[in-house]
Amino acid sequence: MRTPLILQTILGLSAEDIAAAFMIPPKTMGQRLVRAKTRIRDAGIPFRVPDPEELPGRLDAVLDAIYAAYSKGWNEVGDDAMPELADEAIWLGHMVVSLLPDEPEAKGMLALMLYTAARRAARRDAAGAYVPLEQQDTGLWNSSLIALAEDLLHQANAAGPSGRYQIEAAIQSAHVARRLAGISSWPAVVALYDHLLALTGSPVVILNRAVARAEVDGPRAALADLAPLEDDKRMLSYQPYWAAKGHLLSRAGNTAPAVEALTVAIGLTTDEALKAYLLKRLASLQTT
Repeated sequence: MRTPLILQTILGLSAEDIAAAFMIPPKTMGQRLVRAKTRIRDAGIPFRVPDPEELPGRLDAVLDAIYAAYSKGWNEVGDDAMPELADEAIWLGHMVVSLLPDEPEAKGMLALMLYTAARRAARRDAAGAYVPLEQQDTGLWNSSLIALAEDLLHQANAAGPSGRYQIEAAIQSAHVARRLAGISSWPAVVALYDHLLALTGSPVVILNRAVARAEVDGPRAALADLAPLEDDKRMLSYQPYWAAKGHLLSRAGNTAPAVEALTVAIGLTTDEALKAYLLKRLASLQTT
């Protein structure tokens, strides 16, 4: 429970926001937070800055909290936008790297945040419409942030075995190489997701790997890879799952189930620009 406690106590996220990050019901997360705070109070655990020698043992929870905060700030747009939260997370990432310069995962996480932050200006067009990665104007990408991310990733990879954040940063680096240099990086992306899946077992990794595999082996192979998620209750309210499933089904020519999946995705979408994008795709399927 260290990461959720950091997110609420230090960064001020609500139980609902934290629950979304961990893909569990808000009520469940709220109960866990209350129980954890009660245990801390009853045990008389003090709130203090840890000594330097204690930092490595707490690193994983801190990195997870910082990245969850960044994701919250990055994903929210429109009237509910929280870009300052994403910026604060990047600042915290720099601080962790300065405190623990020999920790490769700290550099990997910071690189990951910088890769995506570099694309901020290209996420929406002049009218505010959503622009997917493959259609973004790379001239709007921040080359300085990308260069810094690349340098951090190289440093991290040279320092030891790759962890979760290093692998995720490497995936972003592959996307950059494909868009900027025209390098066909999809097989490398799938291979990186294979490593990440072996490391985490995450259903989100299964989903993202399937989307990448569709670019290598086609949508039907990708849909087969999504089969294990059909019985995962966490996917019922996970918008990216339904959006990706609808996209893959439409590419495979399965129009009716694609319409159904995109309809669910639209119902779960809170970003109005993304909702408009999905509605446009849904309309194109319904007229074919």
